[in-house]
Amino acid sequence: MPLQRYKLTIAYRGTNYHGWQRQSAPDTDLPDTAPASTLPISPTPLPTIQESAARALASVVGHPLNLVGSSRTDAGVHAKGQVAHFDTDQTQIPPDNLRRAANHKLPDDILIRSLEPAPADFDAIRWTVKKRYQYVIWNHPNRNPFSADLSWHRWQELDLSAIAAAAGLLEGEHDFTSFARTGHGRSSAVRTLHSCRLSHRGPLLIIGLESSGFLWHMCRIIVGTLLEIGLGRRPATDIPAMLAARDRQSAGLTAPPHGLYLQWIQFREPQAAATDTAPAVID
Repeated sequence: MPLQRYKLTIAYRGTNYHGWQRQSAPDTDLPDTAPASTLPISPTPLPTIQESAARALASVVGHPLNLVGSSRTDAGVHAKGQVAHFDTDQTQIPPDNLRRAANHKLPDDILIRSLEPAPADFDAIRWTVKKRYQYVIWNHPNRNPFSADLSWHRWQELDLSAIAAAAGLLEGEHDFTSFARTGHGRSSAVRTLHSCRLSHRGPLLIIGLESSGFLWHMCRIIVGTLLEIGLGRRPATDIPAMLAARDRQSAGLTAPPHGLYLQWIQFREPQAAATDTAPAVID
């Protein structure tokens, strides 16, 4: 059988996993300024979404496979629309049957939402043009016992107008060094934040961020900084100075991972992807 590439969309609750990427280095409580080289190494692989999904798919098609994901979400981060691809020669299995069989083997906190044939050159990383993350905050004196691992509980009163104003100042093309973990490993920290907006309904606050690519911890540092502004610890007008400083110490704290969701990913059209030789910006 000839090889067929498949594109799949995956939703997961990241609470019990060490992120998307296969790894042997556990997350730690080192400060956000600690370089990646200081992370300790574990001798055995840790539970990750990529490992779990690849193992379930491989058990259905009957051979090992390489599952390539668009976004390398951190430990504890969730996804509604992660996208990945893999190749198999077991094309006699109808795609929906393959999806159902793999879901049957997956734990309850991972779901393959869709699975479909893709062009042979489709690449979940290189074809990405935009991603949207959401950060969920429960802003109420009482914590929500039903979503403790799905939102960040902040009991203090927040100035929502200040948060919204500061979020708007982050939109556009900037050097986001101040909003990235030290040792992010990218040759450039310049990114275009297409949208950074606050929405709310009652105690539920959502900060939405859209970009072609994010730096390590960029979304979480932005959220942590916006919350400090909402608490009155910094004025919204400090945002331009933080960006200009290009220094992690100038921005705010790093919000915890459990409030962050990868919502969706947009891709190039096949023809555009085939003619575009520029390297992809990945996170």
